[in-house]
Amino acid sequence: MLGPDVEIGRQHVLIQTIVGLRHDRCVTHDDAVSDEALSPEREQALSALREVFGDGELEYTEISATSLMVELPGEKKLQTPCRFDVGKHALEVHAFVCRKPDENLEGVYRWLLERNMKMYAVAFALDGVGDIYLDARLPLSGVTTAEIDRLLGSVLEYADGSFNTILELGFASSIRKEWDWRISRGEPTRNLDAFRGPLGLDGR
Repeated sequence: MLGPDVEIGRQHVLIQTIVGLRHDRCVTHDDAVSDEALSPEREQALSALREVFGDGELEYTEISATSLMVELPGEKKLQTPCRFDVGKHALEVHAFVCRKPDENLEGVYRWLLERNMKMYAVAFALDGVGDIYLDARLPLSGVTTAEIDRLLGSVLEYADGSFNTILELGFASSIRKEWDWRISRGEPTRNLDAFRGPLGLDGR
């Protein structure tokens, strides 16, 4: 059984509340005009998205006439929900990475900004409550299956590759609490191996 703050799965740490997109990011302006005839450019972008998702055997949901949601599988971050909104002029991508950190906000956000300078196509962003996303915006004229594939690869690489660091910086107390909880009950701790060195868990 797990402690109250941390969920363990496949030898990785996940904070229980960082699963899924916030509801208010799942509704777009275009939802209100979903009965409106779509331009050929928007139809083409939607068709390209469906083709890429199908070729990649990715399960997706059409949450409106112009928005698709797909779950990207990872290793450190087991799933990354990613929403694609096909607007009148651009394709917008919003991938949920992590809820607002519990602590060290300045350290987390500084690290994200520094990472943004080295990234392709997408960038880290915050919503109104401080939850962390990967966002991108692409003109409809540039939406091709190849570019969508590159966007998916970038989202997966940066969400999965940054996840443990975000947890180390922003949820260290919760991870240490889980470690202590497991030690006190004689529970296995191998699922926390990724954090033993960075958070000095062995010396506790």
